[in-house]
Amino acid sequence: MAAPLEVEPGTASDASVEEAVGTDRPWVTVVWDDPVNLMHYVTYVFQKLLGFSKAKATEKMMQVHSEGRSTVTSGPRESMEADAAKLQGAGLWATVQRD
Repeated sequence: MAAPLEVEPGTASDASVEEAVGTDRPWVTVVWDDPVNLMHYVTYVFQKLLGFSKAKATEKMMQVHSEGRSTVTSGPRESMEADAAKLQGAGLWATVQRD
């Protein structure tokens, strides 16, 4: 019976394992603060387009307002791109990125 192969750090095999682990990170939709949209409108959009309760929509809106951004959804890339497109269609500044 052969001994198991050992992988030394920094080898190509080690890098491919790190890459595979990195692909498990979820994608997120981020809404950024802008000088155009009123706070109550952003809350309304979060409720109508993302299905947030009034309390959660208000919390996320306040995070956008005070911190300049808020992560509003996370999941597969395609879903996050769809969420960002809906938010952009409503006039919000939304982007998709890896978490």
